[in-house]
Amino acid sequence: MLLPIFRLTLSSTVYYSRMATQPKKQISPSSIPSDVKDAQERAEKLRIVIDKHRYLYHVLDKPDITDEAYDSLMEELRIIEEQFPDLQTADSPTQRVGGEPRTSFKKVTHEMRQWSYDDVFSHDGLLKWEARAKRFIEDHPQLKRETLSYCTELKIDGLKIILTYKNGIFVRGATRGNGLVGEDITENLKTIQSIPLSLNKKIDIIVVGEAWMKKDELARINKEREKKGEALFANTRNAAAGSLRQLDPKIAASRRLDSFIYDIDLLKPTTNNQQPTTQDEELELLRELGFKVNPYHRVCENVSEILSRMG
Repeated sequence: MLLPIFRLTLSSTVYYSRMATQPKKQISPSSIPSDVKDAQERAEKLRIVIDKHRYLYHVLDKPDITDEAYDSLMEELRIIEEQFPDLQTADSPTQRVGGEPRTSFKKVTHEMRQWSYDDVFSHDGLLKWEARAKRFIEDHPQLKRETLSYCTELKIDGLKIILTYKNGIFVRGATRGNGLVGEDITENLKTIQSIPLSLNKKIDIIVVGEAWMKKDELARINKEREKKGEALFANTRNAAAGSLRQLDPKIAASRRLDSFIYDIDLLKPTTNNQQPTTQDEELELLRELGFKVNPYHRVCENVSEILSRMG
């Protein structure tokens, strides 16, 4: 169904829980070589081993040691370089912190192509959009008997997310990417409390929504970043996108993101479910399944009604 979407950033109450973390193994100072030559040999070996595991984890997505073991290797190298500053090299893993984040996210091909919405900034633009919609209906005879109405919803300025559920269980979350191929950010999306890990029905479904951040949360994060001398996020959208592209899910969890789900890309038919026929029915089904749906949506019979509600 053709759907007009309007941009607006909203604020709402967010609840979150802290994630428990396992403390990394402490490196005993006595285990660090005291001789420069021995320290150099150990540092060179550590760099080779760490880089191997960095490649397996961040590039191939095939880690073969635990995070705790990897952190212990990094901590040992850091201590050696602190005690022997002349041994520090420009290409040491302690200077890169895992390399470019995007190398660690697995690419995923979307089952349904992900389109982006056009923006309308004026009443005249909305009328032109309606004219295109009517021409589309005229060009498709099977649609001519359909009644044209509009489900309007306030657009939340965040990051588009695509969630896949198998038998009602959350199995994958991805970014839009180029529309055909996105990035797997499942573990980060699991930290968003409004995204259900299991649905109220055991169905196979792919849904689309928006991960976003409220304004007062952005203010809190920027205040912390300012204290640390870090660059501030320009807006809530940048902050949300940056949070979901963190390698460490604990960072994403600390950002207190939220979500609204607004579309069904694919719903596997079963004997117990009925395919929605309108956008409004889709939103109701999403709500019944346990997703958080934008409460600021309503059906309008024509563009004049849309404009009157916009004020």
